This record gives sequence, C-alpha cells and structure tokens, in this order.
Amino acid sequence: MKENQDPRMHSAEHLLNQTMIRLAGTRRCFSAHIEKRKSKCDYYFNRNLTADEIGLIESAINQIINSDLEIKEEFIDKKAAADCYDLSRLPSGADGPIRIIRIGDYDLCPCSGPHAASTKELGVFKIVSTSFDNNNVLRIRYKLNQAD
Repeated sequence: MKENQDPRMHSAEHLLNQTMIRLAGTRRCFSAHIEKRKSKCDYYFNRNLTADEIGLIESAINQIINSDLEIKEEFIDKKAAADCYDLSRLPSGADGPIRIIRIGDYDLCPCSGPHAASTKELGVFKIVSTSFDNNNVLRIRYKLNQAD
C-alpha cells in the first residue's frame, strides 16, 4: 500500500470507475495516480467527454457519496478472485487471500489501497479536467472538495 495514497481519493477512484462503467461503457481505468489534492485515471475510450457527460458523471458520483454507503473489505481465495475479477492491477507477488473492497451495492473490486469507512466522508467530487489522445486514452483528473 503506497503511503501517499489518500483513503478518500482512493475510494473516489472506485466510484469514478464504476460510474464510467455504467454511464460510458468503459472498463475500469488501466492506470491511476492517486494523490491527496488531485488524482487522475486513464481509460481506453474513443473520444473526450462532453461537458454534459462530465456533469452527469459528477452528479452520479455525488449522489452515491451522499447515500452514505459503507465501505468495507472482504477477503477471498486468490483462485476464486481470479475467476471473478481482473487481478492485473494488483501488486506483483500478491499471494494469499485477495482483499475485495465493497462500496455498498455500487462497487466491488480487488484492491490493496487505503479507503474511507463511508462514502459520506469523501466530500464533493469534481472533475477538474479531461483530455484525450490519439492512442484512445481518456484521462480524467479529479479532486474532492469538503462538503458544505
């Protein structure tokens, strides 16, 4: 587990990933850089997002945050995890039981990073910027503001 990873931002990454799956039809991000002030996720996609799509994604994520979903960890056997999940982003040498992070009934994903205890702890999700390159990579930069 990287010490610079903020539990709130890491939990927000899970919400962004599941929201991108549901609203944009992507897979989970293939690359992420999680920091306390601002984070980014890279997705394989065929274009940049429109302003309306950005608004829909932010709204969906903030609705989940306000739902106060519990964030908990579960452990399952690595073979069983490999049958259900893509384990390619887990650290090399991750043996033994695999940690699964469950965010209410919204997201379920293998993960080794730190997490908040509830979505309500996250604050307000905001997409800072997006960019798209010729390699069909959509980058989303986001931050969390304190709730009013």
